[in-house]
Amino acid sequence: MCVRRRGEKMLEQGAYVMTNANGMSLPHEITPVEPDPSRWVLPPDGPTDDSALVAIGGDLEPGTLLNAYRIGLFPMPVPRRRIGWFSPDPRGVIPLDQLSISRSLRRSLRRYTVTRNHAFNDVVVNCADPRRPSGWIDRSIINAYNNLHLTGWAHSFEIWDADELVGGLYGVRINHFFAGESMFHHATDASKVALVHLVDWLNNTGGQLLDVQWTTEHLVSLGAIDISRTDYLELLKDAVSPNSRKNDG
Repeated sequence: MCVRRRGEKMLEQGAYVMTNANGMSLPHEITPVEPDPSRWVLPPDGPTDDSALVAIGGDLEPGTLLNAYRIGLFPMPVPRRRIGWFSPDPRGVIPLDQLSISRSLRRSLRRYTVTRNHAFNDVVVNCADPRRPSGWIDRSIINAYNNLHLTGWAHSFEIWDADELVGGLYGVRINHFFAGESMFHHATDASKVALVHLVDWLNNTGGQLLDVQWTTEHLVSLGAIDISRTDYLELLKDAVSPNSRKNDG
């Protein structure tokens, strides 16, 4: 299924967030700016086969990306330089109260310095390293998420050993929802440390749902589980709402 056009191309608007080594927000944090609506209509229904692929086409403008995340889709390149929109069943999530932290990881937490949104582009570029197995992040993805970062919606956690970037992750936050996109490490446990700080940030700021798309052995060891697409969409509907039922309770 292909997506169809709607409306005009959106304009970019800026927001940038800096934090200190403890993940605390520095002054001048800007509330995310809602972009103009996407000119594409993405299908809300799930895939018709086992591929998890729902649609092909569209663009990676902020309005399109946010609309996709709000209905349970995320983008990945497909052959012939096209954009695929995916919605796996089951869906991988990490319950925010079930993160598994080993003794060795606790030691690593004391080893590194952590920042948030301090080097977003560097994190995405490291995640896009073509030498990584099953690499999928291309220049269009790098540019798109940098744009989303500048509108205040995409965030990164950076892990430093002295002044060297040795790990990190990035993803998209919409109210109480966070979509983890990718992580990398060049030192022991560096990506795991980023995940611990992400979960801590979400727990301290009203987070409800941490989406990791597909579970892997690595993510399962940290607490990731599979849930049905139906259950995921129910959780997502509440998490992306500014007036979440869970946080009102």
